Amino acid sequence: MAKLPDIVVNSNKPKSKERDVEQEMLMREVDEAVRQDDVSGFAKKYGLPLGIGVFLIIAAFGAYLFFDGRSEAELEDRSVELVQAMDQLEAGNIDQADSQLAALMEGEGGVAAMARMQRAGIALEQGRTADAVALYDEVANDGELPAELRDIAAIRSVSANYDNMTPADVIARLGPIAVADNAFYGSAAELVAHAYLTQGETDQAGAMFGEIARNDEVPLPIRDRARAQAGVLGVDAIDDVDAALAEITGEELEEPSVELVE
Repeated sequence: MAKLPDIVVNSNKPKSKERDVEQEMLMREVDEAVRQDDVSGFAKKYGLPLGIGVFLIIAAFGAYLFFDGRSEAELEDRSVELVQAMDQLEAGNIDQADSQLAALMEGEGGVAAMARMQRAGIALEQGRTADAVALYDEVANDGELPAELRDIAAIRSVSANYDNMTPADVIARLGPIAVADNAFYGSAAELVAHAYLTQGETDQAGAMFGEIARNDEVPLPIRDRARAQAGVLGVDAIDDVDAALAEITGEELEEPSVELVE
């Protein structure tokens, strides 16, 4: 069974400071989850559930982050139950895992939210798109959860239901997330840019693809796709050709040699 990472709680440390640290850790882990997401296809990429291993990490910090009057023992028990459900899922025991996750959804806070996200992933894999979207939306619309988790849920809800949404609805839903200072800017902006393209707003779509391609904070696979789309739309998204080639090939950019002339 997967083991929760050890978490040491210093009773002398102010709780607000603990929460700040936990919030920062959660944001980093969730950001990394999206950056490592599968890129095999546009719709599938955004619809697939987050990796089980990443969820174990998030669950550990999330449980403490959403500490809300529960005893430490009860919170620990629910976290262990979540890990056990993940173990069942990893072992291929989908029905058993789904049943355990359904029970965890009855609670509140981080563990319940993670259970909903995982059940949404199961529903999506089984072709139950409507059920998956409903679960993602429950997380996305829960104002008690951190913005990072709600943003992921919104992106996954839209991607799972993209074909059934109008471009205007996609833009309205993900537009607030598709801003450069958001941790998930690349994922949200790519969907928004495609929505603009579907609307026939090629200038706006091309400009957005260009912005995504030039943003060094966006994961490389998303930048590569955005660069290609921008090129098709007549937008030059390459500021430095040598740097772009080095990025694509994975080779380091060679420093120009300087010859001293006496």
